Amino acid sequence: MNHSNRIHNWEFTPLGDPRGYIKPHSIKELWFHTGTKCNLACGFCLEGSSPSDKRLLTPKFEEVKPFIDEALALGVEQFSFTGGEPFLAKDIIKILDYASKFRPCLVLTNGTEPLIKRIDALVQLQIKNQHPVSFRVSIDSPIEREHDMGRGEGNFAKAFVGLRLLHNKGFNISLARHMAKGEDTSVVERQYQALFALNGLPLSMHMVAFPDFLAPGAISNVPHITISCMTKYQTQQQRENYMCANSKMIIKKTDGMQVYACTLVDDDDDYFLATTLAKSMTKTINLKHHRCYSCFALGASCSEM
Repeated sequence: MNHSNRIHNWEFTPLGDPRGYIKPHSIKELWFHTGTKCNLACGFCLEGSSPSDKRLLTPKFEEVKPFIDEALALGVEQFSFTGGEPFLAKDIIKILDYASKFRPCLVLTNGTEPLIKRIDALVQLQIKNQHPVSFRVSIDSPIEREHDMGRGEGNFAKAFVGLRLLHNKGFNISLARHMAKGEDTSVVERQYQALFALNGLPLSMHMVAFPDFLAPGAISNVPHITISCMTKYQTQQQRENYMCANSKMIIKKTDGMQVYACTLVDDDDDYFLATTLAKSMTKTINLKHHRCYSCFALGASCSEM
């Protein structure tokens, strides 16, 4: 793409309307991507993760630490970690050990073998460090066969083993699930709560529902978000609550560590902002990615803050 086309695509919709945008105001939450390597290979994965995927690389502790330190200086309130599967990262315990000395941490995981193998080390962090490490486990559907169709046979049961272990060890837990079009949310939530009761888990466990974000690089036919959309349909407070307004994500590519606008847009190089958090805070975020529409229309957010 030549420079002029890139500018047109970034700043204007195909009809020539100025795109809606977000100006960042803080870094309340800093996300780290632990790479697209995963023990599972789910066809619906928004990151395209698998055991062999190398689209995003796994950072070492020495690469993560400077961003933790910079975020602390900028007033960060929480560190969060996603993947891939974070517990495949060699340095994940070392990273969590350092981060949880200063702030609460959240880890997104599929809850299977990689997590289970690390449980004793995680318990030690809970004992020694000031701030809690919490976990969000993916249970796509309350129906076992539907979950296992996407993640592989037996992984529904394994994920509940992980959830029970975490709960019984005293960790805070939450659940990520898929949001079906036209679903009756109250019915779906009651189905999950029946599973929680069966597994000795808290009925009040927080659940985060996500629409289908499609695979990396996918193009979805969603409405374009204009400045008019942002001012006509949303308040200043709503705009300030967008993830890209109050958080950033750190990823690793072959050319090093990079700051991206949020957890959902790392498949688009236009959302590379800087190599430091301070510089990233000066960049306006235009809402051109199709996943931005989920934030606009549904209030979608990976955050639990």
